[in-house]
Amino acid sequence: MLAKNAGRRAKEQAIRRRKLVRLLWKLRDLCRKSPARDQLLLRIGAAKKEAGRAFGFMRLHLPQEGDAVTRQTLTFKLDKDKLQKAELRDGHYHLHSNLVGEDAAVLWELYLQLTQIEAAFKTLKSELGLRPIYHQLENRVEAHILVAFLAYALSVTLKQRLQALAPGFTPRAVLEKLATIRMLDVFLPTTDGRWLIMPRYTQPEPDQALMLHQFNLSLPSQPPPRLKAQEEPAQSLQPQLSL
Repeated sequence: MLAKNAGRRAKEQAIRRRKLVRLLWKLRDLCRKSPARDQLLLRIGAAKKEAGRAFGFMRLHLPQEGDAVTRQTLTFKLDKDKLQKAELRDGHYHLHSNLVGEDAAVLWELYLQLTQIEAAFKTLKSELGLRPIYHQLENRVEAHILVAFLAYALSVTLKQRLQALAPGFTPRAVLEKLATIRMLDVFLPTTDGRWLIMPRYTQPEPDQALMLHQFNLSLPSQPPPRLKAQEEPAQSLQPQLSL
């Protein structure tokens, strides 16, 4: 962690210094060329946009309206004290709060709860693929919330189990990997004009079987077959696989 923070700090400082160097060269060029005041303001605006936050470390005095642009009316100076204070904060994460009476540890726990809430919404939208549905009835709204909560609870349960059994996996990776295991119905015609329906799930691939073994999971037994009259199956029950 310390090495990561040090690397981030060095990167931030290098980027800031490059921007400050380019800004200083542009300001010196403007002093040398002494353009009209309106043209000067336009060029400084463009330089400020390019420098970004680094522009705040520059003390700049612009000529007043009607004054000529000279080395006396256009002056600039790097605020070294402000730059040093900023470099001391580089690589650190700062939290600002209006709860001045709370202990720092309490504030940190509250912040972690905020990140957990944001992660929950991200999981609902990305991994679980939930989308807004505009219900007209209150009971349907409650049912939608219940299904979303149950789905998230199962996702969290899977995440906790993965941390103990397979830390390198994420719930999304597991769901995508096992999604190819499908349930299908095999329809076989009988001699008396009925259908023999055999529900079957596809056999897992070797890597899927290894994953199930790692999670201490096993697929249930294949469901028993059932008979249906030939004229009974509706459109939704048409053979997915017939022989």
